[in-house]
Amino acid sequence: QVQVVESGGGLVQAGGSLRLSCVVSGTTFSANNIVWYRKAQGKPREYVAVITKSGQTSYATSVAGRFTITRDNAENTVWLQMDSLKFEDTGVYSCNMLEYWGQGTQVTVSS
Repeated sequence: QVQVVESGGGLVQAGGSLRLSCVVSGTTFSANNIVWYRKAQGKPREYVAVITKSGQTSYATSVAGRFTITRDNAENTVWLQMDSLKFEDTGVYSCNMLEYWGQGTQVTVSS
């Protein structure tokens, strides 16, 4: 059974940093792309960043230059380093692989 578990969210002041993690179990992690999404209250879910199975990365324009996505296939883990956080980064951050989703982790940035 595939499980996706996110962690690392919390409350941070604007300008601060958080590091989210996404651990995937029950499948061949290294063979798949991993995508981070976020959903703010009252808004649709939006794409944040992707890391491919080969390690290539891509970011939404709104986070490029501030967020960094990395992966460790030996640990079945993807991280999302978020720096220079802004109020508008607030939301529930979820990790996705194929059709599998985690429960998400709440990030709240105070202005």
